[in-house]
Amino acid sequence: MELLRHLRHVRRHWWVVLVTVMVLLGVSAFLTVRAKPRYVASVTFFVTTPNSGVSDAYQGGLFLQQRVKSYADLLTSDRLAQSVVAETPVGLTADEVRNRVTTSTETGTVLLRASVNDTDQTRALRVTESLAAKFVELVEKVETTPEGKAPLKIEVVSGPRVSASPVSPQPARNLTLGGLIGLVLGVGLAVLRGVADVRLRDSAGLQRATGSPLLGEIPFETGARAKPLIIGDAANSARAEAVRKLRTNLRFVDVHEPARVIAVTSALQGEGKTTLSCNLAIALAEAGWRVLLVDADLRRPKVDEYLGLDAGVGLTDVLVGDVQVGDVVQRWGDKSMLVLPSGSAPPNPSELLGSKAMSDLLLALRESADIVIIDTAPLLAVTDGVVVAVQADGALLVTQQGRTSRSQVAAAARSLHSVSVRLLGCVLNMAKVAKAEAYQYEAYRVVTSIAAGSVPTERSTSGRHSGTTTGVNGVADHTQELTRLPR
Repeated sequence: MELLRHLRHVRRHWWVVLVTVMVLLGVSAFLTVRAKPRYVASVTFFVTTPNSGVSDAYQGGLFLQQRVKSYADLLTSDRLAQSVVAETPVGLTADEVRNRVTTSTETGTVLLRASVNDTDQTRALRVTESLAAKFVELVEKVETTPEGKAPLKIEVVSGPRVSASPVSPQPARNLTLGGLIGLVLGVGLAVLRGVADVRLRDSAGLQRATGSPLLGEIPFETGARAKPLIIGDAANSARAEAVRKLRTNLRFVDVHEPARVIAVTSALQGEGKTTLSCNLAIALAEAGWRVLLVDADLRRPKVDEYLGLDAGVGLTDVLVGDVQVGDVVQRWGDKSMLVLPSGSAPPNPSELLGSKAMSDLLLALRESADIVIIDTAPLLAVTDGVVVAVQADGALLVTQQGRTSRSQVAAAARSLHSVSVRLLGCVLNMAKVAKAEAYQYEAYRVVTSIAAGSVPTERSTSGRHSGTTTGVNGVADHTQELTRLPR
């Protein structure tokens, strides 16, 4: 499970991996272009000793293998470097010569290899030639006994020779290495970014944070901000279909105790709860339900703005006793949907929403409509949402994907559970839907429209199109829609 979670982090933050790989490739290319070409000149020595038989040859071989290791250190000694500089004026000091020399031996053999690495091809060869000659002389001088005998002999068996092309830089190797390092680093950064990201990114995380079932995922659409309601052309969108699925799930969330008064809320402001409240009411009305939408967000009411209604008089005025609810509800569209706007802005929204007048009003509305949708204030900002949710049959928690943190959603759910509010479920709003799913829905919709013989056209169902006292018979028909509303 951890591996799958990390893979999801990498897929979600794929651009981090891409940027990291491109940066490392760029750095590798820059360093490769800026690096000076280097050449390597090499020479190979063979170390031998006189012997008079098989036994002597075996013992001599063991002696030479041990001796070769000492000669490798002798090749990088100060004494030899000084001899090379004195013999061959190449513009280098003894330390610079010594730093350019590397040695290697082959295990089980008496071969010794010396290499000189330099940016100048000619100088590398000259230093190697001088090194070979001076090394043979130095070994003879060191190993010769007072009797004038040397127990071993060193011969040059290969070289000196210099590489025809530079050994570094190697563009293909450098770019490949840079790309691999960038890939590993990018994946690590993507996983780290995903682990450090506390925002809700999927429906599974939302369910874990709230401890409630997922009732719907409303996909993100670029045109939703300009046209938030699922009417007209938007009625055939994937977003509208998702709202209809939510309508179905909500009606069957508990068949033994159906919720008739539902408070729609969120953890923070701006997560789309008001838009969802309006669209859910529209979808329920399209299915034939008598729906009453109440704007109980008295601090920042938006229902009237979305539906194009007059919000001068509404819920606040009903609760303070200035008007009767039957006089201020407004019919919207040509379906059985009525709206109770927020009304005047009160100085004490929490006290007003928690009053006995609000409780009595909800009891009346419960008997007058098939289902009542209440748009409430965010839970973490003010207490208004909890006050309303306590009086409803249940609450629906709306969360915007990628905006709200897991701790904020969990805190919102706890605020409902702490007062024994029935959390019906949660909705992931503005969710990113896979392109394959969106394509399947669009293909199915087009095929269905063609089979029906026509493509649905825009219907005038908005209050803006039919006036603030819209409907077939206007405001006077409100009492016919909700016959039991008190007057």
